[in-house]
Amino acid sequence: MIGGVIERDGDRRFDTAPLFDPSGEMVARYRKIHLFDVDLQGQPPFRESATFAAGTQLVTHETDRARIGLTICYDLRFPELYRGLMALGAEVIVVPSQFQYQTGKDHWEVLLRARAIENQCYVAAADQWGTFGPPDQGRRGYGNSMVVDPWGRVLLRAPDEGTGVWFADLDMTELRRIRQSLPALQHRVLGLFC
Repeated sequence: MIGGVIERDGDRRFDTAPLFDPSGEMVARYRKIHLFDVDLQGQPPFRESATFAAGTQLVTHETDRARIGLTICYDLRFPELYRGLMALGAEVIVVPSQFQYQTGKDHWEVLLRARAIENQCYVAAADQWGTFGPPDQGRRGYGNSMVVDPWGRVLLRAPDEGTGVWFADLDMTELRRIRQSLPALQHRVLGLFC
């Protein structure tokens, strides 16, 4: 998995997260559904919809270790997307991001842990760090890449700044144990995607 890349499809552009297998073959791609059109205090507006079209499909892919669900950044704020991925069998959901510092300091960890707990899955989120864009705009990424387990425990937290590679062990036996001992996913009564 790499972060979002610009994908052109005819005259439309998408923020796309491709998933590659160990041989380097692209086996899945997800087009970001929720576009970041917001007005954060002290910054110029963000308008992803001025550049990108929104995707429309939930994407999971079965690997030899787990079923992977794909999302991008702002999607993290939409629990129904994550519930849909879980309903499609996702055990690990990835979240390549460029979360803003202003929102990340208060929301990043809380949202990651919530998505992991409510869907009893692993959430692996790589977040860009540092300043970007024109200096007078005050734009800064939050960093703090994380891996959260299905119980909501933070297994790995990268520094808020700095380049590196970090690893976390994802124990699928533990995932199944949590889903069995606290069968909340089986107790849903509002439908397949709710």
